[in-house]
Amino acid sequence: MNAEIIAVGSELLLGQIDNTNASFLSRQLAEAGINVYYHTVVGDNSSRLKQAIEIAEQRADFIIFTGGLGPTKDDLTKETIARHLGTELVSDDEAMESIEMYFTRVKRKMTENNRKQALVLKDAHVLRNENGMAPGMVYTNETHMYMLLPGPPTELQPMMLKYGLAAIHTKLERPAQIVSRVLRFFGIGEAMLETEIEDLIDSQSNPTIAPLASNGEVTLRLTANHELFETALSLLDQTEAKIMAKVGRYFYGYDDTSLIDELSKLLAEKRLTISSAESLTGGMFQQEMTSRPGAGSLVKGGVVCYTNEAKANVVKVSKETIENKGVVSAECAAELAENTAELFNADIGISFTGVAGPEKLEGHPVGTVFIGISIKGRPVRIEKIQLGGNRESNRIRSVKYGCYFLIDSLKDSQDA
Repeated sequence: MNAEIIAVGSELLLGQIDNTNASFLSRQLAEAGINVYYHTVVGDNSSRLKQAIEIAEQRADFIIFTGGLGPTKDDLTKETIARHLGTELVSDDEAMESIEMYFTRVKRKMTENNRKQALVLKDAHVLRNENGMAPGMVYTNETHMYMLLPGPPTELQPMMLKYGLAAIHTKLERPAQIVSRVLRFFGIGEAMLETEIEDLIDSQSNPTIAPLASNGEVTLRLTANHELFETALSLLDQTEAKIMAKVGRYFYGYDDTSLIDELSKLLAEKRLTISSAESLTGGMFQQEMTSRPGAGSLVKGGVVCYTNEAKANVVKVSKETIENKGVVSAECAAELAENTAELFNADIGISFTGVAGPEKLEGHPVGTVFIGISIKGRPVRIEKIQLGGNRESNRIRSVKYGCYFLIDSLKDSQDA
């Protein structure tokens, strides 16, 4: 089944709000094995919406509408679709009762136009709105399936998850189990990863493989469907094994995890503490670490040593290193990592020093970063990376690289 999402609302065209509903729905439909080939945005205009519907019907079996279900005159989605399909709107008793109860509860007078929100397409399957007033609905005819959802994400998302997906599967009479898994990779670009697994992507059918890049990371979403859950799971396992054989060295976790999450878990498992000395990252590493539950038993402290004075006076980087090697150097990173571990009596010290941008520093181009890792009882590890992003991107990716290298170091010691 092929789908198109039509977002209705002039505020979207004016750039007043972002169309986050489309990305959310696309993710949900992909997991359900439904292809979304087009996103359309149309303003609050009945004739233009009708044109959008006619175009969508030529290229999609399933059309999802978001927005335009409210009580005002510019909320015209239901009315336009009803006229287009040659059907009528009827009041849904359950929705009307819910609307009346809301106004009674808040002790406000209900205006007549609020009754409009209870209207649904005749013979449609109604989707309850437990977070607002206007219900959603699913309507089918001989050729197409239409789903109407409210515009506010706080209403749309729970409605889709609780009622919409189930209604889709019921309408399609699809017994298949849809199972998804996200594989997360770092240290490899999207283009390189896709090249490495190109043969798997070209031959994909079930499971499907969908790459996505985001600020230095790459994810692969695997989606399998089968009548039996166990078989769908087995298909995922087989595809994952083939992917890991090619790019497994860059893999760090599943689904909604992050490098900080994985590092925190590893530190907790090994009962290790950490401190940090941060120059270009300005405390970003420590902020990310302390935002996780249980950070109190892992993070001993840290220093934002942005100036040379702070590096020398607080973290005790030697005068010789600063004058002869510079603060953007392997030697400075090593002293920062070792000294911060000693300063806070931590098992691990990690340091970040470099050039975030926008100008060169000590002759080094923007994006030059040195990361130091000092683990008690082991030689200091220094990693030099060259990033090519803007100032903020370089800071974010530096923290991610620090986590990645530290995870690698701790796993090496575990394997040994």
